Amino acid sequence: LVFCSQGEWVWVDSDIGVPIGARVKETPSGRRFLVNDEGKEESLSPELEASVKIMHPTSVEGVDDMIKLGDMTEAGILRNLLLRHKQGLIYTYIGSVLVAVNPYQDYPMYSGDQLYQGRKLGELPPHIFAIAESCYTNMMRHHKNQCCIISGESGAGKTESTKLILQYFAAVSGGLSKQEIEHQILESNPILEAFGNAKTIRNDNSSRFGKYLEIFFNKDGVIEGARVEQYLLEKSRVCHQASEERNYHMLYCMLAGITAEEKRTLSLGDAKEYTFLSKGNCIVCDGRDDAKDYQRVLSAMKTLTFSESQCQEILKLLATILHLGNICFEANTQNNLETSDVSKTVHFNMAASLLEVNKSSLGTSLTHRSFRTNRESVTKPLSSEQASDCRDAFVKAIYNKLFIWIVGKINSIIYQRLIKNPKTSFLSIGLLDIFGFENFISNSFEQLCINFANEKLQQFFVGHIFKLEQKEYLKEDIVWKNIKFSDNQNILDLLAGKPCNLLALIDEESHFPKGSDVTMLNKMNKQHKKNKTYIASRSEHDTYFGIHHFAGVVYYDSKGFLEKNRDGISSDIIKMVEMSKNKLLRQIFENELSTNGLKAQGDNRKQVPTLSGQFRQSLDSLMKTLSACHPFFIRCFKPNNDKRSEVFDRELCMRQLRYSGMMDTIRIRRLGYPIRHTFAEFLKRYRVLLKTTDCNPKIVSLSNILTRYLYFNSSMTFGYFLLQVRGYRVRKDWKQKRGAVILLQAHTRGMLDRRVVGKMRKDVRYILKRSITPEPEEEIIPLKSEPVEEIIPPVSISTTPSQSEEDDDEFDDETEEFSFYKFSILHFQGSATHTHISKRLQQSLLHHDDEGDAACVSVNWIILRYMADLPEPKSADATSLASSTISRNVPNRRGRRLSNLVGLDQVTKYPYCSCHLHQPEDLTEDEGVLIGEGPRLQRPLTPVEKLNIIIGYALSRPNIRDEIYCQICKQLVRNNNRNSRMLGWTLLSICLGMFPPTDLFMKYLENFVRKGPNGYGTYCTERLRRINANGERKELPCWEELKAAKSKEPIEVSVTLMDDRTISLNIDSASTSAEVCQALATKIDLRDTYGFSLYISLYDKMWSLGSCGNHVLDAVSQCEQEMTRQGKQEKDTPWKLSIRKELFRPWHDCSKDSISTDLIYRQVIKGIKSGDYTSEKEDEYVHMAAQHYYIQFGSAFNKDNVQKVVDECIATQLIESKSMSKWIQLISTAVLQGPYANGNQRKESVKAELVDNAQQKWPLFFSKFYDVTMTSGPPLPKSRFFVAVNWSGVLFMDGRDKKLLDLPYIEIKEIVNTFVSFTPLLNILIEFFYLYSESYLSAQSVTMDTVRGEFVLASEEAADMAALIDEHLEGLRQYSVYAMAKQDVSKPEDSTFLVFKRGDLLLVERDEHSTNDSWVRATNQRTSNSGTVDKDTVKFLPTLSRPTEDILVVTFMCHTLWVTYDTLCVVLNYRTENETLAPLSLKEFALENFRLAGKDGSRPGPARGFGREKLWIHSREPLKQPLMKSLANNSELSSRACNYMGDYPIKHARSPMELTDQIFGPATQHEVLQDEIYCQIMRQMTGNQSRISLDRGWQLMWLITGLFPPSPGLMGHAQRFLETRPRNQLSNGCLQRLLAMRRKCPPHMVEVDAIQQNSAQIFHKIHFPNDSDDIFEVTSTTTNKDLCHGVASQLKLNSADGYGLYLKTPNKVGIVMTHDLCCAAKQEMPKYLRGYHNCSREDMITLGGLLFRVEVDSDRSQFVMIPRMLRQLVPADQIKSMSPEEWKKHIISSYNKQSGITVQEAKIAFLKAISTWPTFGCAFFEVKQSCEPSYPSTFLIAISKQGVSFIDPQTKELLVMHKFKNISEYYSKGSRFQMTVGTVMKNDFICETSQVRARLLISVLAKYFWEKKPIHIIL
Repeated sequence: LVFCSQGEWVWVDSDIGVPIGARVKETPSGRRFLVNDEGKEESLSPELEASVKIMHPTSVEGVDDMIKLGDMTEAGILRNLLLRHKQGLIYTYIGSVLVAVNPYQDYPMYSGDQLYQGRKLGELPPHIFAIAESCYTNMMRHHKNQCCIISGESGAGKTESTKLILQYFAAVSGGLSKQEIEHQILESNPILEAFGNAKTIRNDNSSRFGKYLEIFFNKDGVIEGARVEQYLLEKSRVCHQASEERNYHMLYCMLAGITAEEKRTLSLGDAKEYTFLSKGNCIVCDGRDDAKDYQRVLSAMKTLTFSESQCQEILKLLATILHLGNICFEANTQNNLETSDVSKTVHFNMAASLLEVNKSSLGTSLTHRSFRTNRESVTKPLSSEQASDCRDAFVKAIYNKLFIWIVGKINSIIYQRLIKNPKTSFLSIGLLDIFGFENFISNSFEQLCINFANEKLQQFFVGHIFKLEQKEYLKEDIVWKNIKFSDNQNILDLLAGKPCNLLALIDEESHFPKGSDVTMLNKMNKQHKKNKTYIASRSEHDTYFGIHHFAGVVYYDSKGFLEKNRDGISSDIIKMVEMSKNKLLRQIFENELSTNGLKAQGDNRKQVPTLSGQFRQSLDSLMKTLSACHPFFIRCFKPNNDKRSEVFDRELCMRQLRYSGMMDTIRIRRLGYPIRHTFAEFLKRYRVLLKTTDCNPKIVSLSNILTRYLYFNSSMTFGYFLLQVRGYRVRKDWKQKRGAVILLQAHTRGMLDRRVVGKMRKDVRYILKRSITPEPEEEIIPLKSEPVEEIIPPVSISTTPSQSEEDDDEFDDETEEFSFYKFSILHFQGSATHTHISKRLQQSLLHHDDEGDAACVSVNWIILRYMADLPEPKSADATSLASSTISRNVPNRRGRRLSNLVGLDQVTKYPYCSCHLHQPEDLTEDEGVLIGEGPRLQRPLTPVEKLNIIIGYALSRPNIRDEIYCQICKQLVRNNNRNSRMLGWTLLSICLGMFPPTDLFMKYLENFVRKGPNGYGTYCTERLRRINANGERKELPCWEELKAAKSKEPIEVSVTLMDDRTISLNIDSASTSAEVCQALATKIDLRDTYGFSLYISLYDKMWSLGSCGNHVLDAVSQCEQEMTRQGKQEKDTPWKLSIRKELFRPWHDCSKDSISTDLIYRQVIKGIKSGDYTSEKEDEYVHMAAQHYYIQFGSAFNKDNVQKVVDECIATQLIESKSMSKWIQLISTAVLQGPYANGNQRKESVKAELVDNAQQKWPLFFSKFYDVTMTSGPPLPKSRFFVAVNWSGVLFMDGRDKKLLDLPYIEIKEIVNTFVSFTPLLNILIEFFYLYSESYLSAQSVTMDTVRGEFVLASEEAADMAALIDEHLEGLRQYSVYAMAKQDVSKPEDSTFLVFKRGDLLLVERDEHSTNDSWVRATNQRTSNSGTVDKDTVKFLPTLSRPTEDILVVTFMCHTLWVTYDTLCVVLNYRTENETLAPLSLKEFALENFRLAGKDGSRPGPARGFGREKLWIHSREPLKQPLMKSLANNSELSSRACNYMGDYPIKHARSPMELTDQIFGPATQHEVLQDEIYCQIMRQMTGNQSRISLDRGWQLMWLITGLFPPSPGLMGHAQRFLETRPRNQLSNGCLQRLLAMRRKCPPHMVEVDAIQQNSAQIFHKIHFPNDSDDIFEVTSTTTNKDLCHGVASQLKLNSADGYGLYLKTPNKVGIVMTHDLCCAAKQEMPKYLRGYHNCSREDMITLGGLLFRVEVDSDRSQFVMIPRMLRQLVPADQIKSMSPEEWKKHIISSYNKQSGITVQEAKIAFLKAISTWPTFGCAFFEVKQSCEPSYPSTFLIAISKQGVSFIDPQTKELLVMHKFKNISEYYSKGSRFQMTVGTVMKNDFICETSQVRARLLISVLAKYFWEKKPIHIIL
């Protein structure tokens, strides 16, 4: 009986018949249930428990080699594949067999081919490269041919696996070869795939032919050639495709990729126009780019020396096939016979033209068939159906023979080197990529042949793996049970083995003239109906028969079998081909043609080989080839039929497992012995173990040695020894397990007893304490209006139990669907429960993918301290705090920024949030201290500080919010401490006002908080609803919130109106500015609320909160933070809320809402008084003052009232500048003489007039502002500016007063809000141009299409800006009465219709009561005629006033004619003075020196093709060929240029240094590339509308002009290019640098960093012997000599002779002339820690203390981490010389002795200590050698300025030291390094290391050997 405990894994029966894995979950009440691998739950009943089986530990986590599985079952294997598939591990071993599961996505795991080179199978994780390496190694070691058989269903990934293995062989061989044969072999793949692969319903790139690629190697392992064998191309696909399938790729690629001129020549159109391409109703294949693939095929053909004429001939034949497919046949009747004629169409004529035959000859050959009798030749007409079949046969023959010819052409190139040499002089590896097993809805003759081939391969696999294993074990007398496996010999007998087999019957019937598919099927049914493998037809009319294949039952449709098997074409077609002038057509049919014109194709006396016969012959040859090789197997699996990644169909994979033989493979391999030696090999390998020397097989016979020393005779077998070994192992294993069980039992019994005693003690304490402890009072936390720290006072820890069991039961209800208990069962990790604990968590409750979320364990510590479940730590040591770098930087401890509380070094600047975190905090094993929890968390914290830490973590890390809620809820369940419970509910209620949980926990939390005590249930439920509706907060809670949390009452705030009224409102933590505005509007009856926003002010500063989703209390919190920074109390923050008009609609109407108008009026008056609204005209102030007087006092004049008006609406500054009396006089005059003197106007209308005037006068003051960055658009002085959106339009502002651009709404065509994410451009130059725009474009952007060009503006508030502008545009169009005609309307039949021309301005009569929305009445402003107009014929203009003539012209040209920006500039006169100078382009230079546009190469003579593409103008398209003609003619340099021009897609963003190195690196080595880069840079800078991209271009220009100058031919053009662009600040500097000296390396990082900061100056620090230093400027062209003389001049030395510059330490990459101790320490530390130096234990302890101080500074809390940090403190080979605790004790002692020093001083002390060692400053290399027996096999080479030293790595003793004068020569090849010592008596020393380090060793040795200068190398 199996008992299943919590967390245990078991096997459970499933619906597919194979058990599935499941894990046991147990509730506290003892209820258990199972959660299986698919996530389904099932209750664990006693009956089910009796049927389950415990899972072996190897099946729980999975293994990489399934031989290691303990569960040797189908379920175990299937689950292992499932687990690895979920982990993204697609490869698994079964011994030497590799299982590859198709991931259906790209995996970045194929770049490390070198990792597997030289490694044995199993040393590294499973990989296809490991199989390839085993093939290669076995071939080289055993000199035997190898083969790799890749099998699996269609779509399992066989083709891709073949390509990967081929790439590996090419890479391994390519490192040894200087030939190009590897590249040619690789390039054959794209050609064969294009012509032989197609999309099927199961595979987008299914191989429709078999391919055996045999690769030949010479004795050195270098590829010498290859040969391709093809099998059974699926010809029928050319004419017929199933639904959702395509024809061969090449036909679609040709139509997508050829030029327009070639299409005209071949008379081709789109793919959908051709019958042969559209039968499957699938033209486009997702994920394939046919045009790009076509270019790839053309490139491959050129590599394989296909001539241009051959490529064109191939295209002609492909085009012929398409045209023939569109030919139709008309049925006729003649002499009572069905005849047919060819429809004379364009397709027929084109087909004849391309075949180069007469039309009549082609027509006759398709509609007639000739056959020979005994005496004469007879011609018979064909029916239309027969003619179509004849056409199809011809087309299939053309394509099949063309494919065979292409394969032959490829073989002639890649096999030509082997023809002259005998085949036996080479070794080979064969790769078999043949069609997988197929079972479609309708299976035909091709599927029968394909499945026959798969049966043969399955038998080969079975024979190799199973039968050979059994035979070997039986021979050795190994006792075992014969394992039953699936042998498919009976299927092969049915298909081709025994007499009268199926293929023989098909062939026999094919030779009968009257044979048909029906007669053939009847014969097969009659012959094989009793065969269990064969499934006969159900009836006489049924055309299907079935076969029980090894992979399952397949039903075949016999219709068309004989026709396909005969595989013949009529003699008339052959005659027509013979008359053709098409050379390629005749060449591919050469076997059918003879010198007399016709072979015996039509002669019935000779039997033509059938297709099945040819295929069987080829297959037999293939099997013989495979049998002669040592095979490796790769079994490809497809996880599902839908081609979806991360989906694993267990049932489908189970079927594949069963028929692939995997089960038996694993069982036999595990039971067997994969390593087998002959007696001779065994003796040679192990004779050294014998205690005698008399066992040399050269002297003593093998039989005597075996008998005398091994007690072995010829009659004994391996099975005898096997029994002895197995018995010993079993006995030893049993003893070990018995001892382990006894030990476990003893410990378990002790633990259980201690647990019982502990519980008894706890119960006694509980009873005693309850009897003496009084019940605490109800109110625990008194409400005080004191500082924040006292709102939630600290509470002492108490263990007083008071909560009843009934309260706990509410949270433990197992029946509730969304109980917290159920959530803990489903989602908590490990053994965590849902109940209260009194100690810190060791791991998070929930699983987190992000490692940084380990910080939630820190949060748990703070939560427990907040709820008084843990005591506050004592204050940190004062001395430690004083010396702590962190503590020295601590500001006021009462500050609320989280970074000040947790001691983290970095804080992310988050919008509106001051509480973001960066660093994770990892749990240690000692005392629960976290790394990062230094003095700041170890000190006592106030409740508010703890609260801010908890909430700060939640706001900065959204993915741990559920974790925080779960931790709080956990502490509230079964918490017997009332104080702790109340604090917990307070904490929970505050959190519920700050951030919502995720959807996963939402319903569970709702259910939890509903049960809260003392009113918390209702309060928390409402807060949860509100925060979930309004979204998370951005700031920490403010003082008012914390005060309200105790009373559970809303927060009362006062909002001030412009009329000085104050309105009281209730808000909560989730209240937004929109809600406050709406509530206020409801209270004061404000109807027109548009544009009114909530404002908050602090002292004299005021900012808008808008009327949107911004949280009000976030702004309050920001005000309190400002007070804290000023050192004041948060509760005293004098923040105020008010409501103001922020924005007008363009169609604002004051008459609609008098209250709105009054508020705006009072806002304007106060704004004028405060100076917010200013005017340059004095009259405007006077006029508004007069209006204000009339509104307040009417028309009656009173001087005192005038003075009141002056005081109320004239700014104090204006009064002081002009005097009060002057203003009284001016306003009095306006009142007495103005329009309001008569008093006839209503005050409300005057008030509205004043508001309208303010709207018109100050649009900028009533605007919404957005901070934007322009990433693309017409040139502006700045790319970073503000956008002001108001009623009049959109303004681009530089600061408050300077306008960059004013765009009325009528000039805006469209506004689009997009999330911009540019695809990385393939061209590396273009990528550099756009690299730094990502920071702007990764956010939301607005694309504003205007008459002045398209502006792309990036902003954090892009969506809001776009919505606002779009709202104004749409509203203006609705209110506008001005429309522009989009088309001409002339002479309508109905005279009521209006006549107009395109571009006419129409004045529309708006009728609000009209019921017809499609028609309006309008007046043509050009003709003054009126009439009815269809709305679809006009475009309403977004304007309320009549547009000017200029605007009308621009609008017409832009919206209707799509005129360019340059033309509009002429119309609008937008050009500035600085733009009058036309920038010069490279056009003149390009016409003479660039290649032809659109072509692959250049032609002699003048260029004529620039009309299609202007190669000298900016483009975002990647370059496929260099620009310069000179490079197009040089294949080697052309490929180099194309490399940096981006032949390959860029999947990952690259750093600036990577880009500049790739751009400029090749050019510094090849001078002819330099002009190419200049041209590409200037090309990208010509006509570039992106400001950011153009800035990057200028940076590149600055860098290149400091590297090398252009050639003389380009120099003048480059100078004029720069001279005509004087506005850029780098232009003049580039001109000066243009004639610089030539550099040898790409730009240094310092140069790149400087120019990115728009700085052309670079400074370096130079150190002098007297320990002083100074700063010197260095330019891109400064040489060592220049710098030396500059230093000497500044130091006033007489001469610089004898002085030199020494490079002390490299910094980053390249030369940096600084003496940086930090870098020096980083350089020497790895050498010390790798154990390269010889040092004493005392030295190691001293240095360990120094290194520990470098790591942690003065943070003594990290002492517990020393055992884990030993690899960072002690040399690796000395760590085990003492125990970790001993090291810890000694290092702490050394650390304490060094007390008081800084990190920098510790680094200096470290360097001083090791600088006295003789090996200090050496460059070390680990090498292997076998040439010198006195040296160890592995030792160190140390190179210093004294010479080359050999060091024993174990003892660190010096073996020998060779001075440079004694070294005569040295070199390296691959991983081999050789050095010759001595001049007369030379001694060669040879060793091996990695290729990279061998090259580095050579470079370092050369540096010392020739320069003899000391340097340091970082390794």
